[in-house]
Amino acid sequence: MTDVTRQQMVLLLPRLRRFCLGLTGSRDLADDLAQATCERALSRLAQWKPGTRLDSWMFTIARSVWINAWHRRQTRGVEVDLDNVGTALSSDGEKATEGAILLKRVMERMTQLPDDQRELLMLVCVEGFSYREAADVLGIQVGTVMSRLARARQKIRSLVMGDPDGASMTTGGKRDHA
Repeated sequence: MTDVTRQQMVLLLPRLRRFCLGLTGSRDLADDLAQATCERALSRLAQWKPGTRLDSWMFTIARSVWINAWHRRQTRGVEVDLDNVGTALSSDGEKATEGAILLKRVMERMTQLPDDQRELLMLVCVEGFSYREAADVLGIQVGTVMSRLARARQKIRSLVMGDPDGASMTTGGKRDHA
């Protein structure tokens, strides 16, 4: 491993951890997933093609590790640690509190999304991946990215607004039953 690659991996750790937190919903599980991802990446570094995006490669590994552990998690259930969700930074205490409450509600609701939608929200909305880059990481078509993101955003909005069935989603002032 070159020093440049080593430095790139270290600089990627905060983003990798944030992606893992989005997948797992738990800081402890996210740390474990990030560590397992790094271990796998280091042991298979020869598989990475220099000149390609290291972050995409490592996020793909994280997703693979998470999916592989899915069967084991099903027998135990999913552990969610949302007590330590970060607070919004603000000099206004009221706005900071409102931001923290909203962030916690969104993070709680994200755990209710299917894995494929939650992964896309993390890649596109949090990590800033383009639709094409997210499609490449997940091995899906760009059109699939767009439709899953639209459904994920609508579901999060509905859940945060206290409308789990999406009945408040309207089009032109009328209920949207589509």
